[in-house]
This record gives sequence, structure tokens and C-alpha cells, in this order.
Amino acid sequence: MPATSVIGLQWGDEAKGKIVDLLTEHHQIVVRYQGGNNAGHTVKFDGNTYKLSLLPSGILQPHVMSVIGPGVVVNPMALLGELDSLTAGGHECSARLLVSERAHVICPWHLAEEAALEKSRGSHAIGTTMRGIGTCYRDKVGRSHAIRIADLVDTDSFAAKVREIVPFKQLLLNALDPAAPVLSADQIIQEYSAAADRIRPMACDTTSYLLDALDEGKNLLFEGAQGSLLDIDHGTFPYVTSSNSSGCGIHNGSGVPERAIQRMIGVAKAYTTRVGGGPFPTELDNEIGERIRIAGNEFGTVTGRPRRCGWFDAVATGYSARISGVDSIAIALLDVLSGLDELHICEAYDIRGQITRTLPARCEDLADAVPVLTRVPGWQEDITGITRFSELPQNAQQYVRTVERIVGSPVEFVSVGPDRSQTIHMNLN
Repeated sequence: MPATSVIGLQWGDEAKGKIVDLLTEHHQIVVRYQGGNNAGHTVKFDGNTYKLSLLPSGILQPHVMSVIGPGVVVNPMALLGELDSLTAGGHECSARLLVSERAHVICPWHLAEEAALEKSRGSHAIGTTMRGIGTCYRDKVGRSHAIRIADLVDTDSFAAKVREIVPFKQLLLNALDPAAPVLSADQIIQEYSAAADRIRPMACDTTSYLLDALDEGKNLLFEGAQGSLLDIDHGTFPYVTSSNSSGCGIHNGSGVPERAIQRMIGVAKAYTTRVGGGPFPTELDNEIGERIRIAGNEFGTVTGRPRRCGWFDAVATGYSARISGVDSIAIALLDVLSGLDELHICEAYDIRGQITRTLPARCEDLADAVPVLTRVPGWQEDITGITRFSELPQNAQQYVRTVERIVGSPVEFVSVGPDRSQTIHMNLN
């Protein structure tokens, strides 16, 4: 089939990278279409572990071309740092990476501005990663102070834009925070021009490249960053990211038309996590939540922040599955729940006495939501070595089937460990 997409159905960190890695061998091109270096994913390859943010998970596969699309915001230093780390590990990948000339560039003022804005919010801080993602997207939409990869790799154009933008940004930063850093146009031009020399061979019209690839019958794999509940339009606003992180963002973030996506796979953990602020109806701020956090190593790939943990929220996950039109679901980290006597799945919300099975638009309503829980007996067995669904403990099978029933989408993959081999493919059982 021409194109497959893998997206997260929760608040990110769903282990999408593993599913992408499994599917990569059947595709020639892997595409990252939104977000920036605030989205981390971990890939295990040849016995080594690599933590990636900007680079698609398929970058380590020698037969795959990796593409960073126009919907991504790119920090040149972060991008080159990831490539250098792969090179140090014996993987030279620059020749297999294309970066859209239409992608916007994160500059030093974006990081400083985001830090000042979060500081000004005080106790109402959104909990951003401080990577300048949101402020870069803000300039993209505002249009007047934006720099794209096409500008970065044009030496004269880049220098002129930086000298125009820096005085305005300095005034803004000083107004937000008297202790804000001083920006140096000359230093920025020097550092970014050196990065541009390395990025220039990768920069191109990736949209035309992808459309040509489809015409040639090549298989494309789209890799979502973060999760659908962080989607700027469809997520738990304002505690969201600055791009369309659901399946809705694929087309505008890549330039590939909707009809080319013939398979949409949604990834969800067997429980729920989120990082930063925002309502979380099924959160377990107790011993069970801490147990899940430790067993699942629930600490941010990018920031190292501990993730908030809770029971599986089928209301939120089902909502995400519907807006992206997923064909199937991959359940990750089922093994983390082993050893618990009883498990719970949220099938509805009680919001001030009203029962609903839809995700409310207002965060104030979601904050008041009391989860209506379905109980499923737990299992004590170690399931990390199981390769067939029928061999899972009966209670584990019941748990997966209950998730499947409430969410309303078939489960295609079940992950029972971090390695590629620790993945049950339901269609092969």
C-alpha cells in the first residue's frame, strides 16, 4: 500500500518508535511531519539504544530515506547533534536524510521567549519543554518574523533576516523579563551559518519528492510525534503542543494528500501517562501510580521529567482514534501491568452528575471529570517472553479485549517488552 501512518492516541510517549521500527522494513521512506525536538522517541538497533527527537525512527535502516517535512520546526543545532551522535555510534545517516526547505527554523530568541513566557505564567505554566517549539510556530503563523530552511541555507538572506528580527525580539524579551539574555545578531549568524553549510545538501522540496515517490509506487511511512490529545485543535487545550499531532496533521505537515494514506495505526499504552500540566481524570497519585512509573521507566526522553501515570482512559483514547480514523490499535507496555491484582479502565466520565463518553472541549470540565471505571482482574505471570496472543494469561487477554471493545477499534499489535521480538501481531495468531 502506498502510505501507512503511525500516530499516538494519548498524551504522547506511547512507544510509537517501536511500531515504526517494526513497519520500516516494508517501506522505502519514513516521514516526520510535525513537531520539533520536544518530541522524544527511543529506538533499539543492533543492541544499542538511541534517543531521537527530530530524526524519524527509520533513520537507522540503511534502505530507508528519512524525510523531515514542512510542518516540522527545526533547531539546526539539535538536528546536527542527533546526526553526530548516530555517526559516533557507527551510523552515518546524513546521505539518507532530506529536510524540507519550507520547514521553519528555531532560533535562539524562540527559546528565550518561551522561557520568559512560562516564567510569567507562574502557577499557570503550561509545562513546555523549553525548546522554543511554540514560539517558533507562533512566528510561523504571524509570518513577519519567521525564518525557514530555505532562508537558512541562503547566506545573505539569513543574515539580513537575523539583523532585522533581533532588535524586535530583544525589545520583547526585555519587556517580558528584565533578566532576559542579550541576543547577538553576529553570533547567531556565525553559528547558524556553520550549521547551514552542513544542512544545505539535505535541504530540498520534500513535498515534490514524496509525491514523485508515490507516483513511482514507493511505500511511505508517516511517523507522528507526541500524541493526539496534545493536538492544537483537537487536544486538551491549552495544555497542548503547537501543531496538529493527531492524524489530522499528516496532510498539511507533509503535502501528501489524504487519499494516499491507506492505513492508520494508533498507538496507546496499556495505561495512561502525561507530562506537564493539564487535567488527567484517571491519574493515580499513589503507590500504584508510582509502581507503574518505575516499572514502565516513565521519565521523559527529552527532559527526563517523571511522567504522571494512571489507568487506561478509553474515553480519551477512543476520541483520538475516531478523529484520526485509525484502522487498528497497537497496545504498548502491557507487561508493565503484570503483578497488579486488579486493573481499571475508564469507560465514561461523570462530570458534575452528567455521564458522558465523549471528551469535553473545556479543560475545566475535564478537570471535574470523575472516571467511571470498569474492573478487570490482573495477572501475576511474566509475559515478556510470550509471542502469541493465545498464550497470554486469560486475564491479560480479557484486558486487551476490553480495551478493544470500549475504544471501538481492533487491536493489531500488543507489545510485551522493549525489543522488536517482544511484539505480538494479532493477525498472526
